[in-house]
Amino acid sequence: MIYSAIPLAQTVITLCKAKGIKHIVISPGSRNAPLTIGFTHDPFFKCYSIVDERCAAFFALGIAQQLKEPVAVACTSGSALLNYYPAISEAFYSNIPLIVLSADRPKNRIGIGDGQTINQPNVFKNHILYSANLNIDAKEHHDDFKEASFLKSIEQKLELFLAHQKGVQETNEEEINTAINTAIENHGPVHINIPFEEPLYETTETLAVSPKIIAKEKEATPLDFETLEFCADDWNAAERKFVLVGVNGPNDIEQKYLDLLANDDSVLVFTETTSNLHHEGFFPSIDKIIAPLDDLDFEALQPDILLTFGGLIVSKKIKAFLRTYKPKQHWHIGETKANDTFFSLNKHIETTPNQFFSQFLKRTVAVDSTYKSHWEAVKILRATKHDAYINDILFSDLKVFHILLNTLPQASVLQLGNSSTIRYTQLFNIPKDVEVFCNRGTSGIDGSTSTAIGCAVVNPKPTTLISGDLSFFYDSNALWNNYIPKNFRIIVINNEGGGIFRILPGHKNTVNFDYFFETKHHLTCKQLAEMYNFAYHSATNEDELKLELASFYNETNTPKILEIFTPSTINDTILLDYFKALK
Repeated sequence: MIYSAIPLAQTVITLCKAKGIKHIVISPGSRNAPLTIGFTHDPFFKCYSIVDERCAAFFALGIAQQLKEPVAVACTSGSALLNYYPAISEAFYSNIPLIVLSADRPKNRIGIGDGQTINQPNVFKNHILYSANLNIDAKEHHDDFKEASFLKSIEQKLELFLAHQKGVQETNEEEINTAINTAIENHGPVHINIPFEEPLYETTETLAVSPKIIAKEKEATPLDFETLEFCADDWNAAERKFVLVGVNGPNDIEQKYLDLLANDDSVLVFTETTSNLHHEGFFPSIDKIIAPLDDLDFEALQPDILLTFGGLIVSKKIKAFLRTYKPKQHWHIGETKANDTFFSLNKHIETTPNQFFSQFLKRTVAVDSTYKSHWEAVKILRATKHDAYINDILFSDLKVFHILLNTLPQASVLQLGNSSTIRYTQLFNIPKDVEVFCNRGTSGIDGSTSTAIGCAVVNPKPTTLISGDLSFFYDSNALWNNYIPKNFRIIVINNEGGGIFRILPGHKNTVNFDYFFETKHHLTCKQLAEMYNFAYHSATNEDELKLELASFYNETNTPKILEIFTPSTINDTILLDYFKALK
């Protein structure tokens, strides 16, 4: 096997292999050549070449999102590293493990005017779980012994040099182990900065290192018996319990626990689209239910106990409700962190939902209450008014989402863009066999396409991305990718700008608004589709859309893009009137 001749590169690659990090996303460069040589010559690794580092990092995030295991990204020195930052921040807030491997110059070549050189150590300090800043070798410590007057012989100098060399190697091994273990244990991104001295391209067939493999130390935190008893007592005494579930992986929660929650008349389970939870006794489409409520309704909905698990919440309306009508208690279940989203958090239960429910629910009893029956009636009424309104409206964004979400392939994956896309989707019920994902860590429009492609590469189910036009064009370099499966589908809703800004308060239909907020444009996806070998389809009305969708998901030799043009000037009115109609 061929290895880089540089021992530090060998150390990094050997430890990645030992920790089971199989997927490596590499952006071409010279300074990271020792890593590229080592990874690409070892058949254990599945390597990808993605030129644009921002796209590369989101592509890796999509892979890690699906596999729930660390994925490495490797780049050259300089500004290349900074292009990873959007995906790193998303991974940080979404608890997705990324291993960032950045090549760097030696310390004595930084700050002297060399190209592709920035201050790389700790550059992500506000959004990283661990930063490991490695050393090249004992040469970087040459001042420690070069000028030492007490060294009187070459033998003594050599002995000190070797001692330094051994110390540097052991420190590097410890740092790499700690970084990778942190990503695995705490579910988030870590950064390993690796300086390399030239020559960079020399190879060898012999490993010069045998790095120590340090096992991860973190163990599952046992549930505290006393805490369980106190929680159960409070739960059994409350007539209004409100369970709110954010971002959650498909099939993460055992069905028997969902059934127990759904069968308690004192419990409401509100689920976001990204929760991937389905039960006829739950309350999906949160905004559809609560948007028309008045003060008396909110008082009737106000819970005694709020129990949350999963990731970040999309619905602004549920946030506003729970911040105004605070629960007496808010408990959050989660292994890593608990956000005080509703300004009432008083208990962080540091475990998985399954582990908590396995011990907690057997201590609880169903409580007689009219809480659920009252809101079940509201849910049925909203669904009736929703259907009536949707059937009568003109072709628009809202109508398009109704059609799209009813025609998704069975047993498929749905990746959603942010802004309008995820918020429209939240108004509809998603089929139980469709898995839903969205980058809600930072909720940015950047990287959705790259993430979806990373997902599609490792998930054998067909993947569909629904995106707004600005988000799609922003991340169009994502299509510069040689690994896109033939069954990958992109649907772009093109309303010629940032339509969500027309829904938000502000002065509309002015030159300033059109140019700086809505960002009006006349771009289409057609030329991008042609350049990147996607089959291109388009629709401008309901009949055309239904005709295109009839064959859009059929097997083909290339991935496809469907661009749907909607009238930007009526979308906001139709959506705002929708919420009025629900009343």
